[in-house]
Formats: sequence, structure tokens, C-alpha cells
Amino acid sequence: MKAIVFTQSGGSDVLRLVERPVPEPGAGEVRVAVRLSGVNPTDWKGRSGGRAGGRSAGEQVPNQDGAGVVDAVGAGVDPARLGQRVWLWEAAWQRADGTAQEYVVLPEHQAVPLPEHASFELGASLGIPAMTAHRALTLAPGAPARLAPGALAGRHVLVAGGAGAVGNAAIQLARWAGATVLTTVSSPEKAKLAAAAGAHHVIDYRAEDAAAAVRALVPGGVDLVVEVATAGNAALDVAVLAPGGAVAFYATNSGDEVVLPVLELMVRNLTWSGVLIYTIPAEAKADAVAAIVAAVAEGALRGGEEAGLPWHHYPLARTADAHDAVEGAVVGKVLIDVG
Repeated sequence: MKAIVFTQSGGSDVLRLVERPVPEPGAGEVRVAVRLSGVNPTDWKGRSGGRAGGRSAGEQVPNQDGAGVVDAVGAGVDPARLGQRVWLWEAAWQRADGTAQEYVVLPEHQAVPLPEHASFELGASLGIPAMTAHRALTLAPGAPARLAPGALAGRHVLVAGGAGAVGNAAIQLARWAGATVLTTVSSPEKAKLAAAAGAHHVIDYRAEDAAAAVRALVPGGVDLVVEVATAGNAALDVAVLAPGGAVAFYATNSGDEVVLPVLELMVRNLTWSGVLIYTIPAEAKADAVAAIVAAVAEGALRGGEEAGLPWHHYPLARTADAHDAVEGAVVGKVLIDVG
């Protein structure tokens, strides 16, 4: 089978297309014929030598997410799973085999059934972004552990960077759960994408004062901020949070160090919580997967440009270009056509 591998950290030029034996599933595992591999920021960061992604030693196949069809099962796995369409998550976390190959073996719970109405593109776009969004949306004080319709009713959520993959999923999941969703973007083009995702209010922070705009829409302040630029948006987040509000941050896009007014946070009981999906508790991952399954089944979690997340396809041989596109912050979801 064809696979993309790398044996040393570095730029995208360390990725090589090779032939490997087709793997066999062990007990409790399934083998998936991969149709599409999804690329996330942690995929290129893990390849380049960062800690994100939990890269194994030796020959490594990149990419955590994907979608395909179960074509073999190991001992203890229901044979009825053969032929099942699935989406994959955390394939390469602390393992040598990601989804940038024609077949991948992984624990059966990491191959989640994908409804017939959901495309492989959508399946390969879920995984890390949607699970990260779910975790962020469930970290505010009093928030539910698992999202469902009405679970966030009466709450106001601000999603920073609503045109990104996590931002898109956060908008869709928050709206599905009943929240009023605001989002910030940096251009009219991104504003259209965030509106397509379902945000009730879209604020172009380069065209207006974002803090004033949020306060005009929600005078009492928002309950939760899903934050992609923690350092750069610290002052904005403090300005727009309601008493007892929270920030759930999942990226370092604007720097690694944050300056916060400690006394004000104390007086208003504000909280900042970090999210790295790979290291959250197993129960939280299970809750995220269950909520994503329900949202997809109900048509509340969608993909493609009509849902605010354009898809960009690359052939397997151009996986390096796909990684470069994500590193270059392309707007939309980068997918690799594998099989």
C-alpha cells in the first residue's frame, strides 16, 4: 500500500511517499481503507518537531483525522462492522500510524460510524477540530459535560476566529446546543463563512471596535469565549465576559505569554482554561464523540463552503503541499485524497 512517512523532524520536505505492507488488525482493532485524510495544525507542528501530536520514534505516518470504510476486524470486534463508513480521530497520537496511508489499523472506538447522508469530506473534517470545539464549549462554570439540543440555552458564546476549523465547529455545536453565538473575524470574506456556519452575530474586528460591538449586542457580557488568539485577545476577553465567565483557549496563534489583570479576574470570578484534545480525560473524549455523532445525525454539524468551511483537496503524493497549506493558514479544511 502507499503511505506517507517521515523519520526525522523538519519541514514538509521530510515527508516521503513509500510502499508498505498492508497491516492486520489485532484484538479490539479495525482496519480502515482510508478515503480521505484530514490535516490539522498539530499534524505539521508534530512533524516539524513540536510536541503537539505525540509523535512516535522511528518511521511515522502523519495526520490524526480521516474517513473511510472498515475492511477488516480483529478478534473481539463485531464482524457487522465490515463495510461500515467511519470517521477517525487521534490515529497518530502516541502511535506510528496516522491516516496519510491507504490502510490504517486503530482501536475500534476511534473508528466512529458515519451516517450515509454525511460525506467522507465531512467525516475527515471532524476529529480534532470538532472534539476541541466540544471541549471548549463544556468548560464554563455550570456547563454540561456533553452537548445536546438545549444544553446551552440562555447562554451567550463568543467564538474568536469563526472562519477557522475549530471556530466553525464551535459555532455549529454551540448553536445546536441552543446558545446565542457571536463570532469575530478579520475580513468580509471570513464574515460570510462564519455566517454560513450559523453565527447569530458576526463582528469584523478590523472594521469596528470588537469589544464595543459585543457589549452592544450583549450588555451583560458573554458567558464563554472560545479563544484561538489567547495573548492577543486577552484585553478583549476581559472586556466582554460576564461575571463568572470563562475563556477556553486552544491555540497559541498570537504568542505564548498572556498578561491578565489578576485582581479584576478575582473580583469578577473569571476563569481561563486551556484545551489540548490529546490530553483531556478519556471520559471527555467519549462525551465529545457522542455529541458529534448526534449533531451529525441531526444535520446540525456540516461541512463545505455552504457550511462555512471550504474543502481543499490534495492527492496523497502532495501531502507536503497539504501540510504547507495548513501551516500557511489557508481558510478552510485541507483534505488528502488517499483511496
